[in-house]
Amino acid sequence: MSNIKIVTDSAVALTPEEIKQYDITVIPLTVQIDGVVYEDGVTIQRDEFLEKMTTSHSLPQTSQPSIGKFQAVYEAIHKKNPDSEILSLHISSGLSGTVHAADQAAALSAAKITTFDTLNADRAQAFCVLAAAKMAQNGATMSEILIEIKKIREHSHTFLSFTSLDNMVAGGRLSKTSGLIGNLLNIKVGAGVDKTGSVEVITKGRGMKALSKFNDGVIAKMQAYSDILAIGVSHAGVPEVAEKMAVRLNKIWPDIKIEVMTTGPIISTHTGVGALAILYHAR
Repeated sequence: MSNIKIVTDSAVALTPEEIKQYDITVIPLTVQIDGVVYEDGVTIQRDEFLEKMTTSHSLPQTSQPSIGKFQAVYEAIHKKNPDSEILSLHISSGLSGTVHAADQAAALSAAKITTFDTLNADRAQAFCVLAAAKMAQNGATMSEILIEIKKIREHSHTFLSFTSLDNMVAGGRLSKTSGLIGNLLNIKVGAGVDKTGSVEVITKGRGMKALSKFNDGVIAKMQAYSDILAIGVSHAGVPEVAEKMAVRLNKIWPDIKIEVMTTGPIISTHTGVGALAILYHAR
């Protein structure tokens, strides 16, 4: 049995099989919709969240797990496995305060805990989490795992395309005037997660052709690498578009198992329904 236990948060994109196989503990973020608070992945599932978001009176609000929630999880793991260490890997600090809450809880815990900012989310967050979990099961030390996941973090990339500016306006990332003009002009947005772990708009263009061109550019960047080690495709309410993209990518990289998943509330709240993400680990 591994001497290192893996903890992450619900912003990650993991399959139920992966969570079970690698004994990963997932702490839920919370989301508030029209005054009702839900636990991501516990009292509300991702598809249900998208449905509620489209009919809500205001933009949903997401928040990191409380310090107390982290403490309770850490202490439960420590009580069951007193000789174990805990590696707690979380969504980018550029997108959420989750890793800071984990840091504070770790300082209050009797367990030996190392926290790690993945500087990403969704399947790119999972690249680090899965690597850490696999290495832990194979008996790697904490220092060995940290060396490897720092490399993975450095070479993981996320690119997002979204079709509506409504959520960006509601979230205060864009003025109402700019959003109105953008929607009237059918403006689409291509963005990426930068090296600080924040979402950065890369391009804006009119119509779906602009998004097609953006995604063509993402794939061209991928093909410039000597090796692609992992790929994920995530979406906010457009499974057919995501599956089509996965098929396209698998024609180029047929040996990679591409997980197609619905993205979590913290990403879809910013992008709105219709977003598509291509995430990959390259070398």
